[in-house]
Amino acid sequence: MHIAKVLITDNIDEICTNSLRSAGIHVDVKVGLTKEQLVADISQYDALVVRSQTKVTADVIQAGKPQLKLVGRAGTGVDNIDLKAASAAGVMVLNTPMGNTMSAAEHTCAMIMACSRNIPQGNEALKAGNWKLRSKLMGNELYEKTIGIIGLGRIGREVATRMQAFGMKTIGYDPLVPPQASKEFGVEGLSLEQIWPQADYLTIHVPLIPQTKNLLCDDVFAKCKPGFRVVNVARGGVVDEDALLRALQSGRCAGAALDVFAEEPPQNAALLQHPRMVATPHLGASTVEGQQRCAAEIAAEVVNASQGKTPNGIVKG
Repeated sequence: MHIAKVLITDNIDEICTNSLRSAGIHVDVKVGLTKEQLVADISQYDALVVRSQTKVTADVIQAGKPQLKLVGRAGTGVDNIDLKAASAAGVMVLNTPMGNTMSAAEHTCAMIMACSRNIPQGNEALKAGNWKLRSKLMGNELYEKTIGIIGLGRIGREVATRMQAFGMKTIGYDPLVPPQASKEFGVEGLSLEQIWPQADYLTIHVPLIPQTKNLLCDDVFAKCKPGFRVVNVARGGVVDEDALLRALQSGRCAGAALDVFAEEPPQNAALLQHPRMVATPHLGASTVEGQQRCAAEIAAEVVNASQGKTPNGIVKG
């Protein structure tokens, strides 16, 4: 695969640009292009490298033919790339499955703690001069609680290890990870139907695909242990936000912490403003270290492809 020119259209650490140029590849950085500008320019390039801001639609991919050979995503999720259109056009799609692992796992753990101990609410109250509100901010320990981990890939496993250090029992589900394998990293592999009534906390680590859309919904919440908590630092749309709001309002759900939303920026004001809701604006991958790893990883993948080596992060359409 001959790659001579690469276009970068999102803010990606300069490690990526420097690595590509060191390999003899010409790089143009054009952040903030409109769709029309991207369609007009893309045919000049062999590869396009993005994060999550740029939408690589079928129109963009068609406009890139026959020059465009590769689209690289400096991150894990490829929701912003039309995989079917890329596959039909013979355009390889790459991501960086390892780069964000630690950042996303640590953010998940932080959200679990914030949700358990009312940290955002306490911070807001004290800054407003309301010391007396502390009596209403009674929290819960994680010790000897059960956390259900939906998705036992790299991030789910890292979360499990860290929650075990708090003395939590870790149970989980992943159709690709047999119970015997999950037992090796301390997670009891169960079916979803077994997890719902046992888990004090549910944390989500799955992609948004038809099978996972609104996975956590009214029916599931009705099966959950009263007082359960939900954390999602994976993909918006896996949790039915209207159903979650109903569970919070009824008191069945004791708290929720979301970093991702079905629509971003989120429009569900009632959910965001619920007193037992903790929300962050899609910060799971937003660490200096995580972005540097992703930048280095996607550059290495592009260079490997240009040198005829098989990249590790190929995403199938």
